[in-house]
Amino acid sequence: MPRRVLMISPHFPPDSTAGTHRVRLLAPRLREHGWEPTVLTVDPRDYTDRLDPALAASVPDDLHVVRQRAWPERVSRRFGVGDLGLRAFSGLRDAASRLLAAERFDAVFITIYPAYPALLGPLLKRRFGVPFVLDYQDPWVGEWGRTVGGGADGRPDVKSRLTRFVAARLEPLALRAADAVTAVSSETYEQALARTPSARPRGVAELPIGWDDRDAEFVSGAPSRVPSGDGCVHLSYVGTLLPTGTDTLRALLGAVAALRRAQPSAAARLRLHFFGTSNQRGDFAPDRVLPMARELGVGDAVTEHALRLDYFDALQVLRESTAVLLMGSRERHYTPSKVFPALMAKRPLLAVFHEASSATDLLRRVGGAPTIRLVSFDDARPALAHGDEIAAQLQALAADAEYRPGAVDLRVMNDVSASALAGRLAGLLDRCVRTAA
Repeated sequence: MPRRVLMISPHFPPDSTAGTHRVRLLAPRLREHGWEPTVLTVDPRDYTDRLDPALAASVPDDLHVVRQRAWPERVSRRFGVGDLGLRAFSGLRDAASRLLAAERFDAVFITIYPAYPALLGPLLKRRFGVPFVLDYQDPWVGEWGRTVGGGADGRPDVKSRLTRFVAARLEPLALRAADAVTAVSSETYEQALARTPSARPRGVAELPIGWDDRDAEFVSGAPSRVPSGDGCVHLSYVGTLLPTGTDTLRALLGAVAALRRAQPSAAARLRLHFFGTSNQRGDFAPDRVLPMARELGVGDAVTEHALRLDYFDALQVLRESTAVLLMGSRERHYTPSKVFPALMAKRPLLAVFHEASSATDLLRRVGGAPTIRLVSFDDARPALAHGDEIAAQLQALAADAEYRPGAVDLRVMNDVSASALAGRLAGLLDRCVRTAA
């Protein structure tokens, strides 16, 4: 009889935000490794972002999903509460308690963001004696409220500082009770455990978001968003522009400006397209790239679609582009999930990442120039100090934007496939159950 795990994830398809993919990718593959998952998530009626039917269709029909109502945002906003984790907390608590009381579960897996449901772990463990795994998609206590926030020019403000203050006091409650800790990068969980030295998990594991080849079946046939046939090299970036990533953007756009001055014919072939930079839905989202591009004199080479794209539309954009652009953050732990679909798009790639990011190591193992062009920076020499190197890579890409399959080894990605990552998680769950017995 397979062991059973209750996976608590407030975000899950048809929700279209980034947090939906963690359990979407892991849960269906756990059966291959002896674990039967039940996903506990929020009812789609209580998501505030646009729903993505294609993403919902990618979830296998036989995956057991329990959906629980959350406080409607129109009501909770009256009390200053908009966070999905807070709105859903009591509902997820009650639903998890009913499930654990009525059925046998061998472990609980809770992924954050949002962060507040992590506090369900100690509660459920104490009441039902079930071990739990705390999973970090992002740091609970990070740069938000310390160096960036909701103030002017992305600076910390009172609300962001308060959020960080509360997070620093709640995180230890969950960490000390966790039987295991997983994260998208080892540095993420190492930093968390360093913040709470009294935490003693039985195991830890690095679990990147990963990829699943089944996603290719759901790529949409929407009208093309990327020009073609004009002799230009169309370089596309798809994803949110984080406040901690603006230095990387400035370094890139500054390199385009420098290339215009030094090699105008090469620069004239480059077109940079940015999609989903605001991470917002709706009818309008403010541009984040174009103002800087205009400031640096390269606005005519840049287009921006700030509204977030649906996941499979984003995959289509990557495939339509001449080349793919990846940009990292000054945060050492930052490991963007977009690196995996970028590689699967099989297009030349230009990446600018922190040396400590696990994406940097992955890209080096996959291949090198001319197909994989990587510029890495570190704390001593940040991205802005690498403008000449970025400009040189742009010039080379303008001259040669052909994808050479023989220059890359995509087998390197097998270790971060959804199946492989689910196997790693299953091994950790097995360990938790054995040591708890």
